[in-house]
Amino acid sequence: MSREDAINLAYIVAFSLFIIGLHMLRGPRTAVRGNQVAAVGMAVAVVATLCQQQIGDWPLIALGIVIGTAVGVPAARSVHMTAMPQMVALFNGVGGGAVALISIVEYRRSGGDLELESLIPALFAAIIGSISFWGSIIAFAKLQELISGRPYRIPGGPIVNTSLMALAVACAVILAAGTESEALFWLILVFAGALGVFAVLPIGGADMPVVISTLNAFTGLSAAAAGIALDNTVLIVAGMLVGASGSILTKLMADAMNRSVANVFIGGFGAAGGAIAASSEDGKAARSTSAADVAIQLSYARLVVVVPGYGMAVAQAQRAVADLAAELEKRGVEVLYGIHPVAGRMPGHMNVLLAEADVPYEKLKEMDDINSEFTRTDVALVIGANDVTNPAARNVPESPIYGMPILDVDKASSVIVLKRSMASGFAGIDNPLFYDEKTAMLFGDAKSSVGEVLSEVQEL
Repeated sequence: MSREDAINLAYIVAFSLFIIGLHMLRGPRTAVRGNQVAAVGMAVAVVATLCQQQIGDWPLIALGIVIGTAVGVPAARSVHMTAMPQMVALFNGVGGGAVALISIVEYRRSGGDLELESLIPALFAAIIGSISFWGSIIAFAKLQELISGRPYRIPGGPIVNTSLMALAVACAVILAAGTESEALFWLILVFAGALGVFAVLPIGGADMPVVISTLNAFTGLSAAAAGIALDNTVLIVAGMLVGASGSILTKLMADAMNRSVANVFIGGFGAAGGAIAASSEDGKAARSTSAADVAIQLSYARLVVVVPGYGMAVAQAQRAVADLAAELEKRGVEVLYGIHPVAGRMPGHMNVLLAEADVPYEKLKEMDDINSEFTRTDVALVIGANDVTNPAARNVPESPIYGMPILDVDKASSVIVLKRSMASGFAGIDNPLFYDEKTAMLFGDAKSSVGEVLSEVQEL
């Protein structure tokens, strides 16, 4: 067997492991093993690539591996689950940036004389990779609160974005037509990067799950294009897998919000931070409660549905919630978890947190499954969720979230909401649920509040 045949065989093994690993990511029970399988596949792909004859400059490669390991491993091990969305955005952006750099390096290496079948995918990879990198950097900065998460309205935004894309494409067409100019290639990266920045700046925190999955799909597509330019089979397959899965996830996230992807990027709600309100517009006041009263309600319920949101993630309350559920189940209370697809700041955020707390997978109910259960629910325990429980999405046509599917917690017999304050969620609007006669508010840090309720339950 020749070296080339051995490398191609290793690539087949690598992308087979990618596919198996991706399949195993469908559920929390197999997700960890799926990540491990995919990591093995990536290790096989890297080794196979390094075995190619044209690979050289080994000291530089070794230095890159050392730096990447020194930065990546501690960062991944130390990141809190609340910061996982921005970590995903940052790592995804690095992938897009790497593809953009590879494209211009290949162009420079050839002296601007790339064959057309390699030049076109390289230009495509440069545009999409640069958009993904700079867009992901802005998403990271918003999620990390380095800049405000509120939408930044760009004057003439759609016109500016269209112009930037037109300029990037025009430069690419000129290069593809036969003009040799490294400056034009750099201009492509500049125009595409500016487009990534201006496209994400107007988007607020509520839409970040859609933004992250969209940029993830962009990175995959750019990687596949780079694979075509480099004639690298495993890069093509891996990029297409990421692009396809990211595109599907984007569609699912947009459907969960009853909005199109175009609506998210052209002008969605998503404002972060909202005003604090103690009463609704019609004068109703929110009713506060105590941990002792909550404990009594929960202990004598037949069915309790826990609805987690970003507030649970911020407080790192998932283990406390799991302990409370275990104590209630000892008393014969049925406890389920209602999971909204876009709760938190990235797709599957609540599933990951609760799986980390060893909550049984069968107790995690998706929105379509749990909504029919709320009519028989004695207590809906809402922990830091806001927009995904807002009944205005059903019955207030002028609301910016009207039409978005929500968890029907207002149909439960009793609702208890754990929040730090009456501040609105990422959509920047008030929640009528908080002023409903059946709703009681338990104010404070979610982890501390749940701990107090657990102590009260244990004393009953």
